[in-house]
Amino acid sequence: MSALAELFVRRGLPVSGCDANLAGVDDLRRLGVRLFPSHDAGHVENSRGIVVTSAMPKDHPELVRARSLGIPVVRRAEALGAAVNAGRLVAVAGTHGKTTTTTLATEALASAGLDPTGVVGARVAAWQGNFRRGGDDVFVVEADEYDRSFLALTPTVAVITNVEADHLDIYRDLDDIRAAFARFAAGARYVVICADDAGARSVPLADAADVIPYGLSSPGARLLARDLGPAARGLGTRCRVHFDGRELGELHLRIPGEHNVRNALAAVGAGLALGASFSAMCEGLAAVEGAERRFQLLGERGGVTVIDDYAHHPSEIEATLAAARAVWPGRRLVAAFQPHLYTRTRDFAAGFGRALVGADVALLADLYPAREQPIAGVSSALIAAAARAAGRAVQWEGPRGELAAALRRAVHPGDVVITLGAGDITKTGPELLDLLT
Repeated sequence: MSALAELFVRRGLPVSGCDANLAGVDDLRRLGVRLFPSHDAGHVENSRGIVVTSAMPKDHPELVRARSLGIPVVRRAEALGAAVNAGRLVAVAGTHGKTTTTTLATEALASAGLDPTGVVGARVAAWQGNFRRGGDDVFVVEADEYDRSFLALTPTVAVITNVEADHLDIYRDLDDIRAAFARFAAGARYVVICADDAGARSVPLADAADVIPYGLSSPGARLLARDLGPAARGLGTRCRVHFDGRELGELHLRIPGEHNVRNALAAVGAGLALGASFSAMCEGLAAVEGAERRFQLLGERGGVTVIDDYAHHPSEIEATLAAARAVWPGRRLVAAFQPHLYTRTRDFAAGFGRALVGADVALLADLYPAREQPIAGVSSALIAAAARAAGRAVQWEGPRGELAAALRRAVHPGDVVITLGAGDITKTGPELLDLLT
């Protein structure tokens, strides 16, 4: 929402907004956005339109008042589509990797001279926020499948990083998810899709599209990364990139993990579709340090390295732990996970348990409910039992507020601690670093 607000402000529109939690919006204040730290029906008086998130209840007092006044109310996805659909739009969809891929694609196109406007779901240090101000011709946006929001976009280039079961409070099953991704890509001129991912490969695509499959090993990939290895310095990765049987050159990344090589290939594929030079894109890709909460190095104290990551799906946890293992092969990995949503915990408890086997030590915080009401019998204990059955007993389970102290007791010099989850577990890493001083 904050990136969309900035996009409208940059176009000269007066914007105001409200939220019970106004953390991280100082940039909007500096731009003149009027912000309210609470909800009140009076906020909407004299408004020309109201933009709401999918999570906002229909009986919210501001929405009720807006409708009584005849003020148009639109979802965030519809407002975003209205703002970007007229340009050359790169829309990045997928169960995982959207934020990182959107950041990489934006920086790649900027380096190639296309001056894109970028909209992502996390703070990017180089942008000092989650919005890159560019021109009005090329847009790169994160396309969220939750509530089928991405169907409000009409991309020139549709990127699909992967497709798995998720948001089963919205979708009936995996077939329903595949159908939604097919609709998302249906009108695109180009579809850049991961050939390594079985779910992405199963999405039926329109014959009219120019499809650019990418991957590390799949025989059907047109865009391939080969000869992967560690970067000469830092945590990153290097590889050689081939397109349609021709080597384009070497690519260097500052961010680790095979999953991020795939994300970078998706960015390259989007750029090639828009006519960008590979060598020019490489300069931008090599400068990307990632987005906030995406394998974010928080610091090192007392010989303990602390990483924070947004991973909140079993596949994301597996990829994050695998990346950490590749970067620090001789060090003990300590994973602290906070499950997010009752429905997701219910649906994927066994997968979460198996994913935590990738760590040497696992700790669990109590479930973060976000927008959901409790479901009987669903808690972090389901994941603890699944992890134990998979061969990784959870060393500690309890309130998030006590997690940092539990980690302090569990860690030793040389350990790598990774906090995982989409809730307030992001507070734990800094708390642990304070305890390690």
